[in-house]
Amino acid sequence: MSVSLYYSANRPTPRTRAETAAVERIVAAHASSFPYEDQESLYLYDGDDSRPDRILAGSTKMPFDPALVLPVLDLVLGSVTALRRALPGAEWHVHLDDLDVPWDEADGYAFPGMRDTDLAAELGGS
Repeated sequence: MSVSLYYSANRPTPRTRAETAAVERIVAAHASSFPYEDQESLYLYDGDDSRPDRILAGSTKMPFDPALVLPVLDLVLGSVTALRRALPGAEWHVHLDDLDVPWDEADGYAFPGMRDTDLAAELGGS
């Protein structure tokens, strides 16, 4: 059974050209720096004509290797945080299957303790 991270942003006004360019830059920067070639990364869906208020949506399947879950989740959530900051005024929903990911203005999207290096080491990460 796989677990996935889902992210979406809704807003009554469509993305501007500048916002679309910012989204493209964030996606390109994420793709060029993502170190796990054999793992799914940030993935944005094509537009959904049935939801004109949806300005962005995507998902990422989490790795089966427990040692990679936190590093992959951290990298993807970092990019989703950048996307949220590039699309002001949108209502965001970010969740790991049925579990909502908390938003913090200073730190962005993260679960409590997720960036704890001792916890990562205990789970077999770096």
